[in-house]
Amino acid sequence: MRIGIDVGGTKIEAIALDGGRVAARRRVATPRDDYGATLAAIAGLVHSMERDCGRRATVGVGTPGAISPSSGVMKNANAQWLIGRPFADDLSAALSRPVRLANDANCFALSEAIDGAGADEDVVFGVIVGTGTGGGVVIGGRLLVGAHAIAGEWGHNPMPWPQDGEWPGPRCYCGRTGCIEQFLSGPALAREHREATGRDWSPREIAASAGRDEAAEVLLRRYERRMARALASVINVIDPGVIVLGGGLSSLSRLYTSVPRLWGDYVFSDRIETRLVPPAHGDASGVRGAAWLWPDSPVASPVMTAPMVE
Repeated sequence: MRIGIDVGGTKIEAIALDGGRVAARRRVATPRDDYGATLAAIAGLVHSMERDCGRRATVGVGTPGAISPSSGVMKNANAQWLIGRPFADDLSAALSRPVRLANDANCFALSEAIDGAGADEDVVFGVIVGTGTGGGVVIGGRLLVGAHAIAGEWGHNPMPWPQDGEWPGPRCYCGRTGCIEQFLSGPALAREHREATGRDWSPREIAASAGRDEAAEVLLRRYERRMARALASVINVIDPGVIVLGGGLSSLSRLYTSVPRLWGDYVFSDRIETRLVPPAHGDASGVRGAAWLWPDSPVASPVMTAPMVE
């Protein structure tokens, strides 16, 4: 049995997989700004699920950041109380077993590549467009992490082929300007609508109003063109057979037809076979992917080009 944990800023979710079948699933509130309580909450979820299922399980964890291969501590986490902490070591000690960790976007990509919307493709790019903009790469069923544990982090590249008014672009929390995240995330969409109209609408409200509200429609069309350019740059580098969209903005059904229609102007090919699809497992993909960090063989690794964090 595999247990997957998805550590978020507001909730910690757990799932138990028996093969590909969901044996149990539950969640608790994240103890914000409390490192020790976060470890205890994860350990409590694992132990309670094992008691209910009557079996000891492997544990994989999706984190809102990455473990630095050089220092072994957490970096790039929006759950800032984890930054600089030896999260993998401490969690392993709390659970008395090896624990495998990966970035939450990587877990999403792995889940969709193994038994989701990208299961029939060799190269899969998983995209998170929500509060932030992340991504993960799976090749031949194995997660590409990279030498610095940042493979797939397309959101912190600059928006390619910038149009009038897009450069140098908004300042990003990473310290740079013009990052893709500052154009495609949910907060970025809401910010641009507020700047254009003075109305403080959520991305969901903007999407629901498009087609009958001119400002919302103009904004979404610009968003689609930007996503097309941003994903074209990914296609030009890794040439995936499928791109799976996750996160809150993946619910915009118009993206799946409009973006592929637009990205042809930027992809370096005479023909484009890449598909843009919604996730097969919805918001469960991240936690399922965490569970799949342990494959069928306990000594095998689903991760490429970086040491497994255990």
